[in-house]
Amino acid sequence: MFNLGSMLNLGSNEPVIGKAHTVVLCPALELFHYLGNGLFQNYPKWSPEVKELEQLSSGPVALGTEGRQVRVDQGRRTESRFRISTFEPGVRLTLVGISEPFRCTYDLQVVGTGETTRLTFTFELLEILAIMRPFEALVRVAIRDGAERTVHNIKRLVEAEHSVRMPSGSA
Repeated sequence: MFNLGSMLNLGSNEPVIGKAHTVVLCPALELFHYLGNGLFQNYPKWSPEVKELEQLSSGPVALGTEGRQVRVDQGRRTESRFRISTFEPGVRLTLVGISEPFRCTYDLQVVGTGETTRLTFTFELLEILAIMRPFEALVRVAIRDGAERTVHNIKRLVEAEHSVRMPSGSA
């Protein structure tokens, strides 16, 4: 099949995916509450690249809620709108880009007795602009590193908040 992009070495049309996981010392429902219900308060805490964030839909955060964000990633400012496409308390939260082709998913899995949760974060850049294709390898590294930072930031923030609420000796 004829592919001008590969002939000109412009990179692939495959999505760029960054995936990372960690175990958080916090029950899945509490972690989901922080991520999902508290999305518009907490997202800039775990993702400091987010400079502006606003909820565009009225009411509590739920399936279909829309938001707008302004990010500065490695000096590049972007503005995008997104929608919550999956909102399963204690299980999964997915945001999909409306104005930009991305998807990010937070998967939660109960570990052991339920006091800890395995968090898997996946960011998918579903399309790379033609002008960015020569830099695709760098984009892939940045997305992979960003996914790792995201799970570590969430773990640190949630565990600190969780430990403050738990009486000593009952964690």
